[in-house]
Order: sequence, then structure tokens, then C-alpha cells
Amino acid sequence: MFGKIRPQGSGPGIADSWHGGDDGENPLGPGAEGGALPVHTKQIGLWALLVTISMLFAGFTSAYLARRAAGEWTPIPLPRVLWLNTLILLASSATMEVARRTLRSWNLRALKRWLGITMVLGLAFLRGQFVAWKSLEQQGIFLPTNPHGSFFYLLTAVHGLHVLGGLIALGVVWFRAWRERYTPYHPAIGLCATYWHFMDLLWVYLFVLLFIL
Repeated sequence: MFGKIRPQGSGPGIADSWHGGDDGENPLGPGAEGGALPVHTKQIGLWALLVTISMLFAGFTSAYLARRAAGEWTPIPLPRVLWLNTLILLASSATMEVARRTLRSWNLRALKRWLGITMVLGLAFLRGQFVAWKSLEQQGIFLPTNPHGSFFYLLTAVHGLHVLGGLIALGVVWFRAWRERYTPYHPAIGLCATYWHFMDLLWVYLFVLLFIL
């Protein structure tokens, strides 16, 4: 049941698992066969979502740069926990990629383990963001204190909400992996990995924008 699952010469194989488990649900999700959305549409939907998120943060960036150029700009100190947080999120990107690759070898045990590690690292990142906010509050820097602090709270909060959304999606995938609903060709892992990597790159961009430039 656990460990590596290899195709058999007879009996249920890839063709059978392609049509779902005992409950008749297609492991490829709705649309692979008689459903609502084909796989390619899901991929297009993900990229449309990422473009929308990019446009949102591009708007935030424009407002940030315009406000910084307007004068009366007092930089806030960099919470040191953000360095650790950045490493945590980058590590989660690596574990997510390992999880994605384990599915190709039909190793569901490894898939569940690496997905679990990714989720723990994602939660640790969100916890680190909360610690960073508390650190600034202890220095008397709140949302309305100055423009730099306001943008920091806003941008990190919006990014954190998107990370939380990714964690929810990973939780669903992890639960389905425990039910052994995946084949090496299932698109869910790849879609989650793409979204997660994007969140990591977006955080690095925000970190550079807020504290390095």
C-alpha cells in the first residue's frame, strides 16, 4: 500500500488508475474524461491566476516607488528574522520540487513525506512573518506610523494570504495522496509546484524591493 507503487503486468495498472478509485472519481480531476475541465484548461487557469497576482503586485510596486520618490521617506529597520524566513521559503521550494519528482517514480510514501515537509516550512514562514510584525510593533512601528512601514505590512500581508492559499491547496493534495489517488501523470502536483515556486520568487522580489534597493 505504501512505498513505491509499480505498474503490474496484469490486473489494475495505469489504464485502470486513470479512471479513478473505488468511488469512481477520476484521479486527474474533473475534465480528464467526461468532466468539466481538461488538464490544459487547468494549466491555463493557473497561469491566468499568476498573471493576475503579478499585475496586483506590479500596481503595489508602482505605488511604492512613487511614494518613496515623493519625499519624507523614513526607512524602517530590517527585522533580522526575515533573512531566516527567506531561507525557509527557498527550502520549501526545494522540498516541493522533490515531492513533484517523487510522483514520477510512483513513490507515494516519499510524496507524502516531502509534501508534509513543504507544508511545515510554509507554516514556519507565516509564523516568521508574524514574528517580524511583532518585532516592528515593539519598536513602535505600526501600519500608519510611516509610509515604509505601511507598505511593509500591506505587501507582506497580501503575500502571506497567497501563501496560505497555497498551503490549503497542498493540504488537499497531501490528503488525496494518503488515499493513493494519484498516478505519475496527475497534474495536481505540478500545478501546486508551479504556484509554490512563484510565491517563493515573489517573496524574494518583495524582500529586495522593501529592504535592498
